[in-house]
Amino acid sequence: MAERVQKALAAAGHGSRREIEGWIRAGRLTIDGRVAALGERVEPDAVICLDGRRLEAGAAVAREVLLYNKPAGEVTTRRDPQGRPTVFDHLPAPRAGRWIVIGRLDTNTTGLLVFTTDGALAHRWMHPSAGLEREYLVRVRGTLAPAELEQLRRGVELEDGPARFLRIGPQAGSAGHGWYRVVLNEGRNREVRRMFTAVGHEVSRLKRLRYGPITLPEDLSPGSWRLMGAEADRLV
Repeated sequence: MAERVQKALAAAGHGSRREIEGWIRAGRLTIDGRVAALGERVEPDAVICLDGRRLEAGAAVAREVLLYNKPAGEVTTRRDPQGRPTVFDHLPAPRAGRWIVIGRLDTNTTGLLVFTTDGALAHRWMHPSAGLEREYLVRVRGTLAPAELEQLRRGVELEDGPARFLRIGPQAGSAGHGWYRVVLNEGRNREVRRMFTAVGHEVSRLKRLRYGPITLPEDLSPGSWRLMGAEADRLV
């Protein structure tokens, strides 16, 4: 039965739907020798190629989910024009398909990254409608006044729209710095950093502790990964 090309390729583990839609917009994907159109449907026997290399779009691959504790200095892309190390440099090969990262982190942010071979799962978890919580530990220069904390709970205006923390609470501080644990349910580019900047405080450290139902294991050291077991099959 015919289905949309981005759905077929995501189910086969080639990438998230968003990533595949990017290939289509860039003209990199062909179907039976012609450039693919966004939303185009394909039959099971269609010849689909990315940059001239054929992609199999048959049965869905077995789901694998991997947790990675990202250290500072790594980028969350497969290749970097500046030659910086990427998070993909350290991952094992999946049994089938390829790793798709769920929610990126900027170069200086550390902590939990979730990878999967299930393109449909990646699409659901990254889509804004899912509203999955992200939890971070933040160190800022100075300490926030009660009015600033309340402002971040109510919401601040950023260049791409209003943003607010669902929860924010102080942690043990250090000389000249304040530590805060924050939760929000979206993942705009550098959003946490920009929110603190909006109330006059620069973020000096940022670590993601949780994405949706998955928490960074306390014994997973920076630069290390761990495959989820049977619990990965219960993720929705």
